Formats: sequence, structure tokens, C-alpha cells
Amino acid sequence: MSFEHRGEAVIGAHEFTELKLIYRVLQRQLGKFPELMDTHFLIELQGFLQIQARADGVDTSHHGDWDCWLKDEAE
Repeated sequence: MSFEHRGEAVIGAHEFTELKLIYRVLQRQLGKFPELMDTHFLIELQGFLQIQARADGVDTSHHGDWDCWLKDEAE
């Protein structure tokens, strides 16, 4: 894992399972911190994870399948 400054941005390389965990935790906090919903970080993380899930054959529009995939649980 690492972070690196690139101009105004920070680039990170992290383990896939940690990204899924971070996404799940952020999603659970949206009720307390609704400002998270519109952050570029959360939007881009969700998009990245959804692309990966679809590549694994997951229907990301089906909440149960998406949730199982995020938790690394068998369907």
C-alpha cells in the first residue's frame, strides 16, 4: 500500500479487499455524514468496485448480490 502526491491529487495503491471494506464502512456512515455521498472519492470508488463486480458476473443492480460480493461471501 502507498500514497503518492501528484500535483493536487493523491494516488493510492491498496489491497482490493481493503477498498471493499472502506466502501462498506463509508456506505454505513451516509446517514450520519450525508456530505460523503457527493465526494469524488466515494463516487469513483463505487464505480471502480461496480466494474470489478460486473467483471466477476455480479448484477450490481441486485442489492443482495452486490452486498455479498462486497463482503466476499458466496451467493
